[in-house]
Parts: sequence; C-alpha cells; structure tokens
Amino acid sequence: MREGKRNPKLDAYFDKLKQWKEEFRLLREIVLDCGLVEDFKWMHPCYTYEGKNIVLIHGFKNYCALLFHKGALLKDPHGILVRQTKNVQLARQIRFTGVEQIKKLRPVLKSYIEEAIEVEKAGLKWDPPEKAEPVPEELKKKFEEVPGLKAAFEKLTPGRQRAYLLHFSSAKKSETRLARIEKYIPHILSGKGMND
Repeated sequence: MREGKRNPKLDAYFDKLKQWKEEFRLLREIVLDCGLVEDFKWMHPCYTYEGKNIVLIHGFKNYCALLFHKGALLKDPHGILVRQTKNVQLARQIRFTGVEQIKKLRPVLKSYIEEAIEVEKAGLKWDPPEKAEPVPEELKKKFEEVPGLKAAFEKLTPGRQRAYLLHFSSAKKSETRLARIEKYIPHILSGKGMND
C-alpha cells in the first residue's frame, strides 16, 4: 500500500500524550502505512479514505484501541473486534494494553485496515437489525405539535435517531422525557445529532 497523508498538526497531539504514547505512535505508523489520510475528529486522530472515516485511534484508562467505523461489516477472522458498548451498532474496536501486543498484531491490523478500505470502496452499507427502538409517547405528541419535527427526525441517520430514542426513553419520568425532547428539538430541526 502507498503511504498515507500525515497531518503535521497532529504531531503536537501525539507528543503531548500522557498515556498510551508509544502505543498511539505505533498505531499511527501502521494506519498511515495503509495509505489513509490523517485528520482530527471527535478529539481523536481519525483516518479517512476519500473523505470517508475508516479508523480512529483512541485511548481509555485500561486500554487503547483502533475503532473501525464500519467494523460490523468486517469478516474478523481472528475474532478480535469488540463492541465498545452494547448500544453501539456498526463500529467495532480492537483493544490493546501494551505496545508489544500491537507489534505482534501488526500484519493482522494492516489486513483489517485494508479490508475496511475495501468495504468503503465497495460502498457496502449496514442493515440495522429489524428491532427498532420504541418511540416515546412524548415524542409522538411533539411530532404532532411541532411543524416539521417528524420529517426532520426521519431524515436523520438511523444511528442519530437511535441515539435520541435511547436518550429520551431512558428517563423514568414523563416530565424528564419531555424536558429532554424539548431540549433537542432545535438540534433535530437543524438535522443534527445529539453531539453535533
């Protein structure tokens, strides 16, 4: 593969890391070796192919990881892809606890990244499971009251719709659900997700 496009603006980010410094540098090298373009999104190094997100490097207290944006579409012959949380639908992580683990997996990681690029090139789409999140009664009522709200909600990506529905439904009291919905009506009407 050709060498990727390194973003010199991220050098300072990698230099300032307090945790996972060596691991992040090696992951960066591996990903750039696969010909991706380096960017900075969601406060993390993100790597793209023709403007499409392929993989992200991020760290947590107990591990660092490569996050594949369309990881559920990868074959995963080594059984190393995991969901970050039970509510994550499409993305998958490969987790690491040390640099030696990354060195050992280097050829495997490159093959996963290359497959992720092929998934993007092929335009593969993910079909979410049939089970949809229930729409809270409070939101149904707001759909009737606020002009254009239902249409705007339906234009959102399935992931954004699901995030809103999970957030709204997780409140036990009707007043809390209603307050959450009212807070996000402007976001929905402008086509934004919860964190946009």
